[in-house]
Amino acid sequence: MGVEVLTVSSKGQIVLPVKMRRTIGITDGDKLAAFASDDGVIMLKVVKVPTVQDFKVRLDEAKDWAESVGYKEEDISDIIKSVRLAKRENSN
Repeated sequence: MGVEVLTVSSKGQIVLPVKMRRTIGITDGDKLAAFASDDGVIMLKVVKVPTVQDFKVRLDEAKDWAESVGYKEEDISDIIKSVRLAKRENSN
């Protein structure tokens, strides 16, 4: 699907683009769960109400995957910058 850059309003609200909502099947009234860490926020469509343990399991899975492909925590900023640059280049 790709990365979308969202803007936070003065009321703290964000808008998920239509394409993103359609891709993951979000409709009016659906719930999203948000997990915040020092590095950012992860949002998931709620199929069932997740527990803190559910988030920990998913986060651990993501960390394991990142380690398996050789990513380190300090690589995150560079990865984000490269994705944003590629997106800008593709939109021109």
